[in-house]
Amino acid sequence: MSFRRVPDPIPARMRGLNRAEICDANFQEFVRDWDGAAAATPPAADAPVLPGSALDAHGFGELFRSQLISRHLDLMARVLRVQNKVFYTIGSSGHEGNAMVARLARHTDPAFLHYRSGGFMAERFRKLPGLDPVMDSALSFAASRDDPASGGRHKVWGSKPLWVLPQTSTIASHLPKALGTAIAIEHGRRIGHALPVPDDSIAICSFGDASSNHATAQTAFNAAAWTAYQKLPAPVLFVCEDNGIGISVKTPDGWIARNFSARPDLDYFAADGLDLAAGYGDVQRAVEHCRRTRRPTFLHLRTTRIMGHAGTDFEIEWRSIPELCAVEATDPLLRSAAIALASGLMTKRAILDLYEATRAQCFEAAEAADRRPRLTTLAEVVAPLAPYTPDAVRAEATRFEHAAARAAVFGGEEKLPERQPPRHLAIQINNALHDLLLKHAEALLFGEDVAQKGGVYTVTKGLQKAFGPRRVFNTLLDETMILGMAQGYANLGLLPLPEIQYLAYFHNACDQIRGEAASLSFFSNGQYRNPMVMRIASLGYQRGFGGHFHNDNSVTALRDIPGLVVGCPSRGDDAATMLRTLMALAKVDGRVCAFLEPIALYMTKDLHAPGDGGWLTAYPPPDQAMAFGEERVYAPEATDLVVFTFGNGVPMSLRAARAIEAAHGWAVRVVDLRWLVPLNEAAIARHAGECARILVVDEGRRSAGVGEGIVTAVVEAGRGDRPLKRVGGAATSPPLAGAAFLVIPSEDDIVAAAAALP
Repeated sequence: MSFRRVPDPIPARMRGLNRAEICDANFQEFVRDWDGAAAATPPAADAPVLPGSALDAHGFGELFRSQLISRHLDLMARVLRVQNKVFYTIGSSGHEGNAMVARLARHTDPAFLHYRSGGFMAERFRKLPGLDPVMDSALSFAASRDDPASGGRHKVWGSKPLWVLPQTSTIASHLPKALGTAIAIEHGRRIGHALPVPDDSIAICSFGDASSNHATAQTAFNAAAWTAYQKLPAPVLFVCEDNGIGISVKTPDGWIARNFSARPDLDYFAADGLDLAAGYGDVQRAVEHCRRTRRPTFLHLRTTRIMGHAGTDFEIEWRSIPELCAVEATDPLLRSAAIALASGLMTKRAILDLYEATRAQCFEAAEAADRRPRLTTLAEVVAPLAPYTPDAVRAEATRFEHAAARAAVFGGEEKLPERQPPRHLAIQINNALHDLLLKHAEALLFGEDVAQKGGVYTVTKGLQKAFGPRRVFNTLLDETMILGMAQGYANLGLLPLPEIQYLAYFHNACDQIRGEAASLSFFSNGQYRNPMVMRIASLGYQRGFGGHFHNDNSVTALRDIPGLVVGCPSRGDDAATMLRTLMALAKVDGRVCAFLEPIALYMTKDLHAPGDGGWLTAYPPPDQAMAFGEERVYAPEATDLVVFTFGNGVPMSLRAARAIEAAHGWAVRVVDLRWLVPLNEAAIARHAGECARILVVDEGRRSAGVGEGIVTAVVEAGRGDRPLKRVGGAATSPPLAGAAFLVIPSEDDIVAAAAALP
């Protein structure tokens, strides 16, 4: 049964129409002009819609309606966008066959969807009564505050009750967290965690053929195969919706099949997404295989793309008329109409009436959505971005209910860390991690080398022995996947502590935090969260081991991520109390947190002179926690000069303070900000207002560091009348060996900057 092709040249009556209007007219003409033979008796509801099909007649009818809903949402968007009633025109036309995946999966299978998923969403809405896919979608298109997916913040496919986690511009960045969610389904069950979805759920992830080439996609495919190779369950269904083109760049014919059909440990299935009757059985086999075997599965779904990439994509300017006509002739709705007619399930009149009724439904919903309120204040926009409930966070951070178990973990009452002499930063972080894994049964710690080795700097030493390999484990060497797994675990109610071995390594995977984890609460209007505490060995001043990958002093990429919390302790006791608060922020408010551990201070014992032990600290009892945003102040009574700093800058500034006092007779106050995002601007303003001079010490590059934020806080608080200097790093990457110390601030630089102040 062939599709009808619009002849070339286009009939005179269709000249001047845009391609959306032509596709609309094509469907109606195809139905009116269909001259095939209809079955004498329509099939029963539970019988194959066509002989040999795995799809029954009832299922076909519902899928066809879902396809029509998706199509008319696209057509509506093209019309109402020019009236500023709709604000998104990347459509699903040609991809409506993805509705088959929704029908064959469950609504409790977490789904991470491509933006061309209108058919999938319309069909998944059938899984729960009382939901309206048309109105919900219209509210999203209209950027209405009442949009149940994002609250008007973006046009996203998402639904909390249907387990569709909102994605925005899904150019493969969602694949790692989809795989992470699949791994978490199995991992959570093994550690006795109560999953929010059934134990045999699978994770579904759809994307385009062009996106499959993206480095982030390849990361996910490799990690999936790496996992399966070790016989570890990873029930993810990768759905590659292959329409043969990425905006204007064509995918070579046969590339997806050639690239994926023979990959070991990535089980390949192909299905025709343009033909419901023919494709349904193959989609069914893929879904059932993934659920039964718990193996990563690749479903290559043939689709097409009609009406262009988006409403602003005028394909007629760069594609020939014959080529456009050939593509439009593969419209899956034409095939579905032919199936409806050939099976005898519907008459021409019934199809056209349904088509127009669906159009009317979509336009009515869109007009109603346009009358609903939109976001009108900044407070409304940012409300779900960075939730913070101080009392609940404080209560959770100081909660201490595991006294009896601590002795076993630490090796006896006499070995409890608070009963030991003062220790350096690395040991106190290690002690705090023991306490946190004991306190939070849902917490997992993972990353490169964190298990038997205990990390590059032994910070995680003994944790796997104490808590077992299911809670403390090594990952493959891939920061993108480490952070993707963290999101997957967080999606299912676990509390991940991923480790990124060095700050420079985070930059390789920044988008997993910027574009995915930290945006989820915002784009889901607070319905979904990615709670995690990401530990990163950070900053400069290492001796004997360096280069820019191991002495990375830039935290700018972190400071520019909306909603992220960034803490950086300089001493062991602060590290322990800060970690407790970060874990509470994650657990209570769902926050994404970064904990920067200054490598050069891990083993530092002395402050002013060898053997003085001035940088060793006692371990704070487990019921003590640092207040979110609270600074540490040295010499709070001093008012001649205030030094604002953090991390390595703290002991450096304390040593420099002695020289400044000796040279100028000034009493120097040193403020360790500790929290870098958000900066405590009120505290900065208060200290600046109490002191005669201001010095900002930031080891980051002067071109982009924390110091700029500190200076801005000072000036905006009206304290810019005081003499102020900033000491920062050079605008270069740190070189190897001793030359590294030429590009980052020194104690002499701090003393010299103070001397330049009047």
